[in-house]
Amino acid sequence: MSHKIAIVMPAYNEADVISEVVLKWTELLQNGFKSEDNPLLIIVNDGSKDNTFEILTELAKNNKILVPVNQPNGGHGNAVVNAYKKAIEMQAEYVFQTDSDDQFETQDFFKLWEKRNESNFILGYRKQRFDAPIRLVITRILKFSVYLFFGVFIEDSNIPFRLVKGDFLKKMLSKLPEPVPFAPNIFLSVMAKKSGNKIFSIPITHKDRHTGEVSIRKMKLLKVCWKSFNELLAFRRNLPEIVKSLKTHN
Repeated sequence: MSHKIAIVMPAYNEADVISEVVLKWTELLQNGFKSEDNPLLIIVNDGSKDNTFEILTELAKNNKILVPVNQPNGGHGNAVVNAYKKAIEMQAEYVFQTDSDDQFETQDFFKLWEKRNESNFILGYRKQRFDAPIRLVITRILKFSVYLFFGVFIEDSNIPFRLVKGDFLKKMLSKLPEPVPFAPNIFLSVMAKKSGNKIFSIPITHKDRHTGEVSIRKMKLLKVCWKSFNELLAFRRNLPEIVKSLKTHN
């Protein structure tokens, strides 16, 4: 069975908010799409230490849209990629990725959706971002690092608010380095932009986080950023051939 849209998200220790998140995105899919579109909400539980997956399993009993997936803890990027792969496996025509921490307004989805016929790959953009100061600094450094390494300017290359054509996403995932990079969404953004897609960077609302757990903090955050920096440098060597193959898809 094919599906017009699959919304995918990773989840880690989100027991306090996951029920509300599922309700909001389920309502959006039920009200914004026809039943014959067979919309999906795929949530990958990344080895949560709380009862996030148990809540998802219980919710799925009365929610035919919800597809809970459980995996050992592999990190945010790993969970995102596995969510993408699940959507492709289930033949989603479009894949929309967001996070499960309730920091976005669901209705902003339609700002991207209305552009779906103009690009294979569309990003939101957190014009005002409610995160810890160190994350804001790192985001700014990332923006200029991407420009320095790859010659493209992307406002919010790692944003978890993106709409991608399913068959294009499948092709991009096949080009990701192995093992999965720490921040695969950055790599996908660069691939899409370099291959000629107009990614738009549409302003969306970002909210303060009130529940859940930020899994990467302080010195660990700096360490993984250094790791990601080196992964991007290595990726630059293979990018010309990757871009060439992706351009044939446009």
